Amino acid sequence: MYTVIWAPSAEQDLAEIWNNASDRAEVSAAANEIDAALALNPLNFGEARRGLTRVAFVKPLAVLFDVHEDQDRARVWDIWRWPS
Repeated sequence: MYTVIWAPSAEQDLAEIWNNASDRAEVSAAANEIDAALALNPLNFGEARRGLTRVAFVKPLAVLFDVHEDQDRARVWDIWRWPS
């Protein structure tokens, strides 16, 4: 299992997305799915980008995150509505 950490700016962005959403249940479900996938096996979630960074899409959200294998940690540092 990996520890999932959200950067404060990503937490704020998620809160803003949720507050402005007409589909709050879907946003909550996507955020929960992202958390669960990152905790279980972040290296098999989404697509690789440069270095430690990966991107994943769980409608209606997308996230950028880094995987630190040596620390068993995944860190979400950006989130946005997808498709926008």
